[in-house]
Amino acid sequence: MASQDNDANGAVNGALGNAEKLIIDTDPGIDDSMAILMAFQSPEVDVLGLTSVFGNTTTELSTRNALLLCEIAGREDVPVAEGSSGPLKGGTPRVADFVHGKDGLGNTQLPSPKGKKIEKSACEFLVEKVSEYPGEVSVLALGPLTNLALAIKSDSSFASKVKRIVILGGSFFALGNVNPAAEANIYGDPEAADVVFTSGANIVVVGINITTQVQFTDADLLQLKESQGKYAPFLSEICKFYRDWHVKSDGVHGIFLHDPVSFVALVRPDLFTYQKGVVRVETQGICVGHTLLDQGLKIWNTSNPWTGYSPVSVAWTVNVEGVVDYIKELLMKT
Repeated sequence: MASQDNDANGAVNGALGNAEKLIIDTDPGIDDSMAILMAFQSPEVDVLGLTSVFGNTTTELSTRNALLLCEIAGREDVPVAEGSSGPLKGGTPRVADFVHGKDGLGNTQLPSPKGKKIEKSACEFLVEKVSEYPGEVSVLALGPLTNLALAIKSDSSFASKVKRIVILGGSFFALGNVNPAAEANIYGDPEAADVVFTSGANIVVVGINITTQVQFTDADLLQLKESQGKYAPFLSEICKFYRDWHVKSDGVHGIFLHDPVSFVALVRPDLFTYQKGVVRVETQGICVGHTLLDQGLKIWNTSNPWTGYSPVSVAWTVNVEGVVDYIKELLMKT
């Protein structure tokens, strides 16, 4: 049976006390932008930095958009570190510009940011901050997991020092969104995802089986547009392209809230239940990027590729109304 584990649930109590130190590893991206601005509006977290990765757009454009979001939020003090330009095994990265626009922000063609990325790479920044504050830094991973895999590979203590990693990824017994087998972030670098899932770090995974249950309808988008929210004009503009893609792709008159839901899982894990188990990622064949959770329903007679690895917490159910209300609260905040 699915159950809410203590590790995931306990995080909410800590978050409501002192602000939780947070690094957002991101490929902004329209729904990434929503999640990042939610983080800047949230007293529960202290954003130490943004690290960029490919996915919704190229890594270079992700860096640009991360800098732009910091500028829009008046948070130019937040460092942006550029990450890997492609997956661990090399090759051309998959870029979802058909979902987010050529600029990653709904083809709004906003002016370039004034700020610049820092000299450290995303991997270096992640390792540095987690080492500086062992057991205190959480990572919200909203794109392919290349930067985190590189951090884990470069510092053998990273997985034990990071407080937790909340990941948007996988589809867990539901259809993928790249193909029937795979979700986009995991498909973007399956080798990296398998490194992260088997690292022993404290991991919470939010799959699209959960996030596709949580939507802004056209009525919700209109409510956002007409609100006095600090970022409502910007978000309403970039969401036009995203909404139109959902109509064409999924027949949804509105938008899925993948990245915002994952942020809510970080600060309000009480709005979810979780199943604990070992997760492995397929790295070859027609099911590349498929995430498979051992639910612990059987005692295996022999060892298998799931044997011996630490379990992770997979979001299993969601309080849809509660999550939507919380997202609206932050996005419509003045």
